[in-house]
Amino acid sequence: MRVFVVVSALTLWATGCIAHAQDIPGIEICTAEKAMDRRTSCLQSNIDFLQKTMTKQSLAHQQKLDAADRQIQALKAALISQQGAIEELKSAQAKLADELKKKADAPAAKDATPAKPSGK
Repeated sequence: MRVFVVVSALTLWATGCIAHAQDIPGIEICTAEKAMDRRTSCLQSNIDFLQKTMTKQSLAHQQKLDAADRQIQALKAALISQQGAIEELKSAQAKLADELKKKADAPAAKDATPAKPSGK
């Protein structure tokens, strides 16, 4: 009786470990098929797999291109705003330089006035 239980347990354990074959899509070698209808089916399966793969890759590449286009547009907008800020800074710098030049010229004009002679 114990032997039967052990053998039954081992059998159940062994059948649980066996993986059942699954049809995994991919490229198959169709020349191994002898029957024409099976060979045709194999070739059609290969065509379907390749079409699905191409469609998936096309969508993935289009998404990458769209993401790159969005990034380019964002960078262009950032560049335009930076150029505007640079122009504002240049005009502020030129204005400040003009004010400093005017201030520097004003004391020099005061120093150029003739001194009063002391009359003794």
